[in-house]
Amino acid sequence: MNHDRTLASPQFPGDDGGVDPLLAAAFGDDLAVLAALADARVFVPIIALLGEVPADGDKNADMAAVLMTGADGRQALLAFSSVASMAHWDANARPVPILGRDAARATLDEGAAAMLLDIANPTFTVVETDDVAHLAAGHRLVQSEAGAAWLA
Repeated sequence: MNHDRTLASPQFPGDDGGVDPLLAAAFGDDLAVLAALADARVFVPIIALLGEVPADGDKNADMAAVLMTGADGRQALLAFSSVASMAHWDANARPVPILGRDAARATLDEGAAAMLLDIANPTFTVVETDDVAHLAAGHRLVQSEAGAAWLA
């Protein structure tokens, strides 16, 4: 019996969990990271949160993306350039591969103001509110004689 059903192709076939080449070429230049981030694959960590313990002793757990609250009270979504950089932060977190633009959308969906890329590294990148909104909207950061600008 054939129902003509097929499985969806994975979004990142053959992905080894390393740093996306788009990001690797941009590291060290925050503007270049922003320009590359929309189309680069990153990992958002998902962790288990223990819920209530029912009377039968089983534990309930929910899965959640990780938000960090800064000294100013703003929240930021964590994202990582590779499985290794995420494991350096928390070896128990589950890596979910997504495009940078989708991580920006998740940041906004979570009500966060920023995104932190590779927080466990001394040279982590902060993607601020306006840049998160541009990435989520699918805008491109380009360089011109006048400087960097977002294009719709």
